[in-house]
Amino acid sequence: MDQDKSRKNRVDASRGPLLLLSYAGALEAPETGRRFVLDGDELIIGRSSDAHIQVDRDSVSRRHARLSKVDGGWQVQDLQSTNGSYVNDVPIREHKLAPGDQLKVGSAIFRYLAGSSMETLLLDELYQIAVRDGLTHALSRRAFVEATEREVHRAHKLLRPLTLLAIDIDHVKQVNDNYGHLSGDFVIKELARRIRKKCERFELLCRYEGTQFLLLLPETNQSMAQTRAEDLRTAASGESFLFEGDSLSITVTIGVVSLSPDGDTVQLLRQSQEAVQRGKKQGRNRVVS
Repeated sequence: MDQDKSRKNRVDASRGPLLLLSYAGALEAPETGRRFVLDGDELIIGRSSDAHIQVDRDSVSRRHARLSKVDGGWQVQDLQSTNGSYVNDVPIREHKLAPGDQLKVGSAIFRYLAGSSMETLLLDELYQIAVRDGLTHALSRRAFVEATEREVHRAHKLLRPLTLLAIDIDHVKQVNDNYGHLSGDFVIKELARRIRKKCERFELLCRYEGTQFLLLLPETNQSMAQTRAEDLRTAASGESFLFEGDSLSITVTIGVVSLSPDGDTVQLLRQSQEAVQRGKKQGRNRVVS
């Protein structure tokens, strides 16, 4: 096998510094969490099949960026890519990476991890804890807010619609009281699974707080979002949640809000909470805008 290809996509964290892959706006990209060990003297990131770190996304150029070993570390150079390369959200031509840096090429985001193998694995673990909810593996609140701010900026810049759904489980306390607290965790996890089945990869799902999820829908107007919300409400209530032999009837209340021409992330989040609370007061198990 060709030497370059043999080291492509290695995942042995003990070999040296590594890049940890995720995607901007990806709900459940299967490559999320993939590790690429940096060895040799030079590596190409790109969409081309002969790139050392291949990223099969339209937003990534065939030869997007070059990683070079410099003074015991690694330097990234943009190769005149279409969408540019960014380190910590700052556009770069050349940049020497520091541990913890975030390298973005197109929609692909790499976290640069370096140091001893124990330090690397710890950073990896802490990063996953920071961006994912432990029970549902949906985005954490902090990671979701950061991603929403980027989507809000994009929507305003391109004059594109952006809509947010607040999905709150009804009467979870009654479920916990009747079947135990493990039943509540099961319902939350199962609802997350049902939501994911209805979502596109570029949509963002977050466990915002105990019984509530937020779902951000780029390129989706109010009318389209209303339809999506009704579909999700039906997905929750249309089939019982089976927990240890018991059949649990679960409903959700969903608030739907769209980004206004002068709106920001704070306003969008606040309006989503107001909408879902109106739905609760109106009797639950409904979609409210």
